[in-house]
Amino acid sequence: MHPLLCGLAANPALPSELVDRLISLADEDIALDLTRRTDLSRAQAVALAERVGESAVRLAYEGKLSAADIDPAVRPDAALALLDQGAGSPDWARLLASDPGPERREKLAACPGLPSDVVDTLAADPEVGVVAELALWTTPEVAARLAAHPHAEVRRAVAANEATPPAVLAALVTGAGLPAALRCLVCDREETSFVHESQCARIGCDLPPGASCDGAHESTVHDMRQAALRNPATPVEVVVGFADHPSMLLRWALATRQDLPPQVSARLASDPAPGIRAELAENPALDDALIRALADDHDPDVRRTIAHHPRIPLDVLTSLARTAGTGATLVPRIAACSPAEAEELAISPNPAARMLVAQRRDLPPALRNRLAGDPDAKVVKALAPHPGLTEAQLRSMVDRHGVHVLAKVATNPDAPPALLEHLVRHEPAVRKVFREVARHRRATAPALLVCLTDGRARPIAAGHPALPAAVVVELLDDPDEQVAEAAAANPSLPPAVMTDLVCRR
Repeated sequence: MHPLLCGLAANPALPSELVDRLISLADEDIALDLTRRTDLSRAQAVALAERVGESAVRLAYEGKLSAADIDPAVRPDAALALLDQGAGSPDWARLLASDPGPERREKLAACPGLPSDVVDTLAADPEVGVVAELALWTTPEVAARLAAHPHAEVRRAVAANEATPPAVLAALVTGAGLPAALRCLVCDREETSFVHESQCARIGCDLPPGASCDGAHESTVHDMRQAALRNPATPVEVVVGFADHPSMLLRWALATRQDLPPQVSARLASDPAPGIRAELAENPALDDALIRALADDHDPDVRRTIAHHPRIPLDVLTSLARTAGTGATLVPRIAACSPAEAEELAISPNPAARMLVAQRRDLPPALRNRLAGDPDAKVVKALAPHPGLTEAQLRSMVDRHGVHVLAKVATNPDAPPALLEHLVRHEPAVRKVFREVARHRRATAPALLVCLTDGRARPIAAGHPALPAAVVVELLDDPDEQVAEAAAANPSLPPAVMTDLVCRR
């Protein structure tokens, strides 16, 4: 019964009076579905929060509860949700700053626009996690103050805060002008010198593998530098020296920066770690020479990554599409190509080039129609979901290329009902077709009935509104709970059956 009630809670056609009834029956699972309803009234949201307190947080985040609906002494987590959105009362923040639970104080520390007295209270909190959370999100002035905090974990958080002043970030990287940190999470718990085993068997131990402290808090200092290197506010002249650092993680962090001098980027492009080269390949600030160099990298992940660079030359991209593969997603350079470039790609003798442009969904009709008749199945497969294709064109694709294009044809938003029925009966069958047709807005009852014969498509088809009401009712007794729940959520479920399901509880 429980999956059916969860399905009903998500059913968009559920009458308001039955929503009220479900609220009175709700547990956490039912409440989760109810909170997602777009038609939930304020009175219903308040009633649901009273019935299932845990739902108040989601309701607050979704704007279904306001400050007038929440007592922070009764619903502190919901009050935190509103404070997190800048919608709570300053007095709530003062109350929660002294909450006995450090988890709530930590969540409060991440909220924007806190009163200055609350910030001062949190900055002096005895729990280092609370102070570190404040350091991660606070203003430049407070971040500068916390950079000198005696605990290294707080300094690590300051290094990650993009509001931290550049001079302070530089000091955290170099250590110049700051007093030495006195504690870290490692020496808080262990006698120095200590190195945490990678396969620690101690119950409840949450120190990360390799965490270490010999009195200088080296693992936390390393993490602090890594955070600062990734922080775009850290002055570039402070970080460029890390291009040859023995720590792979620090070089990796450096590769994310968009302000590197060309010689530093070139050094990272030849780094022995392929992950660093792949990270660099994502950097939008790369020049043409480095893009071409990374396109020739021996590592396939690096080549695939550089193929998605927004400024990759088309000749390099088409070569990569042929040799390394670019995946089924539209790459940025193709999305941005001019009409002339799109035309050039569409008439290229290279199928990989034609496939790239076929992934666009805004092609002019003439170009789209040209590619629809392409002799290469991969090109047609890439084009098949393009809107505007006629039934005749889609059927021709299926006739010429069969199983290679069936699933993509089924995703075409303009695929007519008769074609969808044809696709699910195609021999040999393609299992993915059933799932695509089951979620297609134009799928008909005959097509959906076929989809119900496939185990993975069955839960999807059970929720389709075109499924006959009698079949939907039958599926309520399906042994697969996912199918039964989907059927209960189907808007075609007769209202009398909805009433019966609710009142049976």
